[in-house]
Amino acid sequence: MTKLNIRKPAVAGQFYSSSAAELKKQIEGFIDPAAEKKDAIACMLPHAGYMFSGPVAGATISRVKIKETCLLLGPNHTGYGRPFSLMSKGIWQTPLGDVQINEKLAENILGQSEYLEEDELGHIHEHSLEVELPFLQFFRKDLKIVPIAIATQDLQALKDVGKAIASAIKKEDCLIVASSDMSHYLPQKEAEKKDTLAIDAILELDENKLMQRIRQYDISMCGYAPAIVMLSAAKAMGAKKAELVKYQTSGDIIGDHSSVVGYAGIIVY
Repeated sequence: MTKLNIRKPAVAGQFYSSSAAELKKQIEGFIDPAAEKKDAIACMLPHAGYMFSGPVAGATISRVKIKETCLLLGPNHTGYGRPFSLMSKGIWQTPLGDVQINEKLAENILGQSEYLEEDELGHIHEHSLEVELPFLQFFRKDLKIVPIAIATQDLQALKDVGKAIASAIKKEDCLIVASSDMSHYLPQKEAEKKDTLAIDAILELDENKLMQRIRQYDISMCGYAPAIVMLSAAKAMGAKKAELVKYQTSGDIIGDHSSVVGYAGIIVY
């Protein structure tokens, strides 16, 4: 991170193209321009390399109205930073251009919860939020964000942060985006079975059941913590329904079903 609070892309050229023109072509191949858009409160998107998760991310985001600000919730894979790392100032860069952090809203959110902490370290090398940005930018060039990377399994803290977020953004034009992949490196049938258990809990808007199933069935969903925060916030903002837009695995892409990663796209409204 520089003194100017510019967050450089960590996985451009790896998870997605580092060329703006090629990246736009990639995204155009995944989206559905004819999809009917919902005025959603929140959504959940996968965050793998676009070759694998792009079809699910594209199908899902095509059905969501992208609001002025997107509050991004992602798992912290790197181990750096605080349990709830919120970057409240600066710019995130992608091949499609700069994305400003909504500093006023970020400060408001920080002030609502004892758990949220100002922290850039949790974001420097983390990919789970970065890979969502080009999809969001594709539909809204003047997008602003509030990025939060999460590294805790404390259910009560996750639910409290969700309620704090809801309190801060209830009068804002803000979409909550939770970033998560599903089961990791299981045979296709086993991944589908476990992922269905987690997805069903999300569709029921039941964050307690999601956590219980993650633990009981050892589901390797990397972003269950962001999903719990998202559900807690969305329900506090009046969410009544959730819809699974698309589910598939890496095996569906490359034809090898012996060890797959699952991807799910969900809209909450």
